[in-house]
Amino acid sequence: MKVTENIWHEYQSRLAAFIRSKVAEDAVDDLLQDVFIKIHLRIDSLKDDTKLESWLYQITRNAITDYYRTRRISEELPEWLEQPQPEEEEIIIKELSACLEPMVKELPDKYRNAIQLSEIDNRTQKEVAELEGISLSGAKSRVQRGRALLKTMLNDCCQFEINHKNQVISYDKKERDCKSC
Repeated sequence: MKVTENIWHEYQSRLAAFIRSKVAEDAVDDLLQDVFIKIHLRIDSLKDDTKLESWLYQITRNAITDYYRTRRISEELPEWLEQPQPEEEEIIIKELSACLEPMVKELPDKYRNAIQLSEIDNRTQKEVAELEGISLSGAKSRVQRGRALLKTMLNDCCQFEINHKNQVISYDKKERDCKSC
């Protein structure tokens, strides 16, 4: 109970403002109450305290989605519901970048070098080919295979929620002892 109270004091005004920006004023208090009930009931499911804020916003977004679904205000949900918000997107990028670094180091040399040059050093695939002394199609293949290996490694470690534009809008670690995250 004390944890939920602390969260209420710290986040209620920000979450209320977020809700207010998405729904009619007369629905804000009810939605905020629903959000904090869900937070209270699910606080034990938060596995990583450093992700509290993104977890709170995900619960809030889900409550707003439920609000629109039950009200049937429109045929389609607003597009912003499926997009990460700027502050959340920044948090996700920072957290996943930290996970990717050790994963890149685990890749076989030829894929690690291609990913390092193309994705981290922002070189074109033509430059990758020249620097690695291989054909352009060979460079493209190494970059693609390196990305595929990284995707597999990330999916082994984390569960992702992806929107219709293939953007990560939230994620959770599958296991606490993931080597990379």
